[in-house]
Amino acid sequence: MLLLRHQLQGSPLWKVVRGFCAVMGKLQSKLRHSTYNKYSTPDGIVEERSPARAFPDYSPAHADAAVTAVAALSSDVCVSGGKDKTVVAYNWKTGNVVRRFQGHEREITKVACIPRSSQFFSASRDKMVMMWDLRSSSRPKQQLSGHAMVVTGLAVSPDSARLCTGSRDNTLLLWDVGTGQCVERVSVSRNLVTHLCWVPQEPYVLQASEDKTIRLWDSRGLKIAHMFPAKQHIQTYCEVSVDGHQCVSCSNGFGGDGCEATLWDLRQTRNKICEYKGHFQTVASCVFLPRAWALMPVIATSSHDCKVKIWNQDTGACLFTLALDGSGPLTSLAVGDPVSLLCASFNRGIHLLELDYSRELGLREVAVF
Repeated sequence: MLLLRHQLQGSPLWKVVRGFCAVMGKLQSKLRHSTYNKYSTPDGIVEERSPARAFPDYSPAHADAAVTAVAALSSDVCVSGGKDKTVVAYNWKTGNVVRRFQGHEREITKVACIPRSSQFFSASRDKMVMMWDLRSSSRPKQQLSGHAMVVTGLAVSPDSARLCTGSRDNTLLLWDVGTGQCVERVSVSRNLVTHLCWVPQEPYVLQASEDKTIRLWDSRGLKIAHMFPAKQHIQTYCEVSVDGHQCVSCSNGFGGDGCEATLWDLRQTRNKICEYKGHFQTVASCVFLPRAWALMPVIATSSHDCKVKIWNQDTGACLFTLALDGSGPLTSLAVGDPVSLLCASFNRGIHLLELDYSRELGLREVAVF
């Protein structure tokens, strides 16, 4: 090599080689110091990939990396459930497990928090719902048994007095939180529940189903108050805005067929307002983001395509995409605080995402646990 270099020195080819090495050196230096790596999709849309880099040394939340559900209990503590059958309370600001809760015999499917309290619920494939208290023992405070199949929906009433649960057994159950007693039961053929959420300040419960519909239930007797027009694909998730005026639902799909979120009006017409299309696999979760995130109303979605997207709620325009490579399917989203988003994944636990102030509106990954 030294002989070849000696022979080339002084020749025109040597100048070309030196120039090429200099350019590559500058490029590598630039890549090492970049915060995000940009790439273009086949349709020409520029997206952002979270780069491989060292994160703070956070303790893992679960023994198994597969986390199926996450919810914010307070401004610094989240609760999550996973394939390891445990429910975990985790302080994402310090990077430490607060407490682990064990009692379920199969993997956790959903978690739901009681507003302004230290209590929360978990649902599981073992057909059970359990109530936990962060300030009490690690054993369940209540064990609710009433479903014949996996429990796939949990919703706590705004006054914290009622809990609504749903299952693949086509039933919805209404529970008295204080006594742990089932007070209402209803069954609808082919209504395989995928998610439940309670409408703020109202007696209504929103439900997504595998029969491709979104139902609005009146909790006073568990009667259907409204059914939105059926979609073309299974509805995987639903969420209601803080003011209770709108809701958004998610669709399953593959290769861009389906794979969308839909905004609905809950007030007068209750018709479809807008659709958010751009994911290429099942959209598993969606949340309304606080207005502090942007001047316009925005929502976020997570998908099995390993991407989190931020959308203009009014126009349906995709404002930002963050690709979490290696995460596997993204399973659940939760707003942690005005600038933090928690994203559960199947391969890498929970991703902590923050609003990126260095751009008009974006996300950056700051920790994984």
